[in-house]
Amino acid sequence: MNRVAKTVGTLGLMGCAVMNSPPAIANDAGWYGGINIGQTMAEIDHDRIRSGLLSSGFTTTSITDDERDTGFKLFGGYQFNKYFALESGYFDLGKFEFTATTLPAGTLRGNIKVKGLNFDAVGTFPFNEKFSVFGRVGLSYAEAKDSFSGTGLVTAQNSSPSKSDTNYKVGLGLEYHFTKSFGMRAEAERYRINDAVGNKGDIDLLSIGLVYRFGGVSQ
Repeated sequence: MNRVAKTVGTLGLMGCAVMNSPPAIANDAGWYGGINIGQTMAEIDHDRIRSGLLSSGFTTTSITDDERDTGFKLFGGYQFNKYFALESGYFDLGKFEFTATTLPAGTLRGNIKVKGLNFDAVGTFPFNEKFSVFGRVGLSYAEAKDSFSGTGLVTAQNSSPSKSDTNYKVGLGLEYHFTKSFGMRAEAERYRINDAVGNKGDIDLLSIGLVYRFGGVSQ
């Protein structure tokens, strides 16, 4: 009888311990936020510029451009478990510009600024307690603001068109966890952008950043 009572008592203590312990998945769940900064890269369509100028009676003699700038993003999300999270944020991909020189004598200058909001699904694969790799796919709502000006005989019919559009974005990254709460990320992302004059292209963001996980989330 004493042995039975002792066994039941032991099982009872084990049951209380299980009931008082949070599920293992809860240790991986929680809110997080952070900031990334890095270099953005675009590809300006020289052929489209030449074609547009030619249709207006100008021959393009040269084009110089600046296809790189500094970009950043602010982000926040919820980690459902160590493998999956949903994340949203604000991004600014910077400014890209060109100058086309023409005959008859003149120049056409143009630039585009891109910023917006994103919503991503993020899949994570932890290598160990410190390192993990992640991939993302999502949607971005980007505002593209163009600006054009001409000199000499070249004039810009619409000097400041703009367009807002929804498109896809993808990315890959690595995360290193200094502690259960604090980590660093390195990422490569691609944003699909439609501008105000009919151009469609990609802008890439290579960045590093910091992430803080509220409540000491473990990975």
